[in-house]
Amino acid sequence: MEIIFLVVIILTALVLFITELFPIDVTALLVLGLLLVLGLFSPAGITPAEGLSGFSNPAVITIACLFVMSFALQKSHILEYVIININKLIDKSRILGMVAYLFFIGIASAVVNNTAIVAIFMPVTIRLADKYDVSPSKVLIPLSYAAILGGTLTLVGTSTNLIVNSILVDTSGGSVSLGMLEFAKFGIIKFTIGLVYIFTIGHKLLPSRVAKSSSIENYSLDGYLTEFRINKNSPLCGKTLLDRKINENYDVIVLDVLRGGEIIASNLRNLKLKQDDVLFVKGSFENFQRLKEIENLALLTDEKLTQEELEQEDHILAECLITDSSELIGQTLQEANFRRSFGSFVLAIRREGEVIRRKLAHFILKPFDTLLVYGPQDRINELASKEGFIVLGKVDAKLDSHPLWWLSIATILCAVGLAIFNIVPITVGVILGVIVLLLSRVITPKEAYSSIHWQVIIVIAAFLPMGVAIQRTGLDVIIGSGIGSIVSLFPEHLTPYFLLAIIYLITMILTEIASNAATAIIMTPITLTLAASFGFDPKPFIFAVCYAASASFITPVGYQTNLMVYGPGGYRYSDYIKVGLPLGIILWIVSVLVIPIIWPF
Repeated sequence: MEIIFLVVIILTALVLFITELFPIDVTALLVLGLLLVLGLFSPAGITPAEGLSGFSNPAVITIACLFVMSFALQKSHILEYVIININKLIDKSRILGMVAYLFFIGIASAVVNNTAIVAIFMPVTIRLADKYDVSPSKVLIPLSYAAILGGTLTLVGTSTNLIVNSILVDTSGGSVSLGMLEFAKFGIIKFTIGLVYIFTIGHKLLPSRVAKSSSIENYSLDGYLTEFRINKNSPLCGKTLLDRKINENYDVIVLDVLRGGEIIASNLRNLKLKQDDVLFVKGSFENFQRLKEIENLALLTDEKLTQEELEQEDHILAECLITDSSELIGQTLQEANFRRSFGSFVLAIRREGEVIRRKLAHFILKPFDTLLVYGPQDRINELASKEGFIVLGKVDAKLDSHPLWWLSIATILCAVGLAIFNIVPITVGVILGVIVLLLSRVITPKEAYSSIHWQVIIVIAAFLPMGVAIQRTGLDVIIGSGIGSIVSLFPEHLTPYFLLAIIYLITMILTEIASNAATAIIMTPITLTLAASFGFDPKPFIFAVCYAASASFITPVGYQTNLMVYGPGGYRYSDYIKVGLPLGIILWIVSVLVIPIIWPF
């Protein structure tokens, strides 16, 4: 009975992760609550202490500290400074320069959170694409893939490596663990194959939809939609659009009329207009301003632009990506009071390829939505400096003015170095690193708290007890027996290879449709049970889980970095399948053949 209940919990979690009916952290907390309920009625469940143990798990603490250290590095601008200098190499040789560019991104991702890496380098990448007249869609997926592949080079390169290692250490009683650089043995091969693919097959498969990175083109601002309400003394009262020659005089198109809650979309030219009718109009800024003044209309856009703002020469258009650490997540522009708080005006929102231009004030924002913002240059600069916002195309390559800016890179290198030489555990190293950054005031406590991606932390911490429940109920044994019976059908000398192939494939598929952290937590105990039942060394199979859980190339939702570049690159869902599926299959085959050579069965 307990096993059936647990299977229902897992399937429910997967469905909720895929459908995003709730935010993923809410789903993870729901799973935790159900596991605690199971523990009340069965000894096979988890205790309250076990349920809360995820929040004190070394892997969770390490990931939180790495977020803080990555922010400190991001704040110093040292990586932008280096990459801008690599740009000089691109001027000499486009191919050689791009290889060096993606190679540097991969290496940086080995020690810095890859979400932070993409956040840092996306504006640089868009700027370079603009400079060389290349479509952003040709370079942003490669940026994401390079960061993902680079994260598999070290233990701290991606959160899934830390999670799997934590479960392995707990299960083995500390007798088995994964080394800091042990991942690089196959990670380098995987990274190299990925880069070769990106510059050959991948480059040909990548779309090229937009000639340049242009806010006007990407958002069709020539067709910007807004709403006007007819005032009491408007010349339009009692007249038709044809009477006032609205289309001809102002070069705009009236798409719909809202009257008394009813949308009127047909025969608009001959419709006699009334006071308080709302017109949905397509046109340009300049024409909107003329229409508003001459016809005495009220602009009903969510945040109103004044005439002074429209005429200000220092006002610019900018694309702003909101990350999962933004304070805007879960709020509408109206609730966040965006106009007053940020001094800028949101013209449109792009989400997963779709551009939204109506009813923006009531549109609930999600991570990695892209806002088209219009405002003063200084307020856009201020927005770029805030945690949780990435102003695309804007690059600040000047090093931080703080005299100890170099500590941001030094603390990361020291923490990793101490772990490599087994002087201190990585958790201790990163905690000490954060303390140094705080005491030296390179970052403030407020910045440290806001830099942590709490949604990620809660998902991992709340879902970790699932691994305990899977083992305690015996679900890992049942699933392992099922997989084992399939594998046993093959010749005995090929059994470990087929087992490795199945584990990698299942993990890769689950990662594409659900949280990679949740996938790692589910697959690790099952993998350990399978390896033990066949009498194999668990390491090759555990590394397969690590590499497969960080091999999300086929969907934009499988990995955060893929989702980050989705909107700015103008991609479609099918683009990820077209480019990522061949790469995923290639790496699957190579993994099955090479992993056993490095870590024998």
